[in-house]
Amino acid sequence: MLRLILHALAALILTLLTQIGGVAYLFALAAARICGLRRFPAKLALFLLCYAAATVATQFAAPAFGRVPLSCMAGAEDRLIVHSPIYCALNRNYITPKLRDLAEALATHMDQQFPGTVTVALDANFPFVNGFPLLPHLSHADGKKLDFAYYYKDAGGAFLNGATRSPIGYFAFEEPGPGEELPCAGHHDWLTTRWNFDALQPLFPAYRIEEQRTAAAVAWLTTEGAARFGLQKIFIEPHLKNALGISDAHVRFQGCRAARHDDHIHVQIE
Repeated sequence: MLRLILHALAALILTLLTQIGGVAYLFALAAARICGLRRFPAKLALFLLCYAAATVATQFAAPAFGRVPLSCMAGAEDRLIVHSPIYCALNRNYITPKLRDLAEALATHMDQQFPGTVTVALDANFPFVNGFPLLPHLSHADGKKLDFAYYYKDAGGAFLNGATRSPIGYFAFEEPGPGEELPCAGHHDWLTTRWNFDALQPLFPAYRIEEQRTAAAVAWLTTEGAARFGLQKIFIEPHLKNALGISDAHVRFQGCRAARHDDHIHVQIE
């Protein structure tokens, strides 16, 4: 009974992390039993093989559900890249074709305005089923949401092409300065994903947001992005919106229960 519970728990965790991992795990369990495999390394290898096969198959099946993958196999000439292969390994790189076109058009625009500039995509959505949560995000559940990394510069002001402060692109926050807007001051919600990770902040490099490129990207999104691709909302923390001189109504505060957005830009389309 305990073994059955542990297998069910493993399948649930893998499903929450990757959407397809639970099915691959159960298939691998059945195959291992049929083949008489008992040793853990053999079972693990079989699961990884099943998961890899399912991941490849998903790339061909997802378009039937209205989603396409952003590629993690970027070449030297590509100007839109996914931050890490881990996003593709976990199937977190799927979006609607229209949102993919927006992302590619943004990257092309940034390259034209600032030659050689790379635009970095972060979390997108899972490949199947509207409403399936992409934890810890609250809204990445329909293929119409995508996070971008900010553009960064080093302490001396030199642009860092394709770099992020955090190894995963998240949780390295731009802290508001004295007197800047603090929309969640005094809020102590127990049910929230607005985590500050104060202990982690000293571990990240002292990069700063490159204001010129970041403001240009947001300006394109709120004009061309809205007109051509149906951009609906952008989430950025108020203190960064003010610092970048952004006043467009598409750029909003996400609320105090959602994650902070001074480590990434959240974009969603209609």
